[in-house]
Amino acid sequence: MRSYKILPIVMLSGALAGFAGTSAASPEPAPAAQQKMVSVPAGTTILIRMLDTVDSSKNPPGSRFTATLETNLVVNGKVVVPKGNTVYGRLAEAKQAGRATGSSELQLELTDIVVGGTAYPLLTSDYQVKGSSSGKRSAKRLLGGAGLGAIIGGIAGNAGMGAAIGATAGAVGAVAQKGQSVNVPSETLLEFRLQQPASLPAR
Repeated sequence: MRSYKILPIVMLSGALAGFAGTSAASPEPAPAAQQKMVSVPAGTTILIRMLDTVDSSKNPPGSRFTATLETNLVVNGKVVVPKGNTVYGRLAEAKQAGRATGSSELQLELTDIVVGGTAYPLLTSDYQVKGSSSGKRSAKRLLGGAGLGAIIGGIAGNAGMGAAIGATAGAVGAVAQKGQSVNVPSETLLEFRLQQPASLPAR
């Protein structure tokens, strides 16, 4: 007669459990690659073209506006953000002149720039415009005419071309003043400067 060796039930069940545990284990997912960032230094000029109109008589402080980047944002000779990308800003201050005295004022600042579908924060200088009841106006960092073209040309590395652009631009960038209010129309070109370095994704 043949003899059979019977394994203890406890030992057999333990072996099966160990085998099942080994097969069920799955490899850990690889860590996601960290996106490389570039620091845009403070003092960098950001030239934008307004898409919205901002009016001292209609827009309260805190109102958001949309613009586009007018020239490539370049760091160390490399384009970090190309021309045409969306830029957001806010109306930091709006003051409407009284009937007899005072003057209307606007103060704008940039808050975000969109890169690859994501908005990244910016801290910039203010753009200020001040009207006067006498019909005159004054503005800080308002660009228009040949001066605007020279700045565009300087950024693009071609001052001659910039001067030509400015000559044909005419009144682009002018701030309109009507009665006791002032406004920055759509298509106006405005210059801002970074107050603090901005961390943006490398291309």
